[in-house]
Amino acid sequence: MRALAEIDAEVVVCRACPRLVAWREEVARDKVARFADQTYWGRPVPGFGDPAARVLIVGLAPAAHGGNRTGRIFTGDRSGDFLYASMFRCGLANQPTSVSRDDGLELRGAYVAAVNRCAPPGNKPTPEERDRCLPYLEGEISALTALTSIVALGSFAWDGLLRALAALGHDTPRPRPKFGHGAEAAVGPYRLLGAFHPSQQNTFTGKLTPEMLDDVLRAAMS
Repeated sequence: MRALAEIDAEVVVCRACPRLVAWREEVARDKVARFADQTYWGRPVPGFGDPAARVLIVGLAPAAHGGNRTGRIFTGDRSGDFLYASMFRCGLANQPTSVSRDDGLELRGAYVAAVNRCAPPGNKPTPEERDRCLPYLEGEISALTALTSIVALGSFAWDGLLRALAALGHDTPRPRPKFGHGAEAAVGPYRLLGAFHPSQQNTFTGKLTPEMLDDVLRAAMS
């Protein structure tokens, strides 16, 4: 079993996917006007949170100008604003905002990660890129020894988690559980719960409301 710090050290130097390496570094070099004065992280983004977590929350990948800029998952973008505000309301975080790696945010009983650790063009990793990255998620699941519940933010995370859990020897229920907001499945010793991803596409349209995400996180904590 690898310790989380050891996994993090492997993640941040990974260059296994040439397309993603090129994209994350291009974004970090060219930037956007509103962040032109900032130094981007521009590397793979490790997981973040409490090593004694009972709840693991998994997204798709870092945002190009969020995690790829700040170096912390779901940090510095609208999706992170929505997620960490919910975690704060549910008692899983000490503050409702996440803007940088040194902003004082601490998670309580929770750990946040992603299926892919590099920002992908169009937010769409290829199946091969997903599979190269999954061992990091598998390692985190194994290292989080108090873990009981896993929340998948979106269908990509749901599918990736089922693959990661299968690789760890936990049989996928049959029929294969389908993703949906509020979906739940028992996979090995874990409860897998689904929630719509807190992307602007979902939160600005009302497909995902704060109350809806709060409900899933509280279910994961119960």
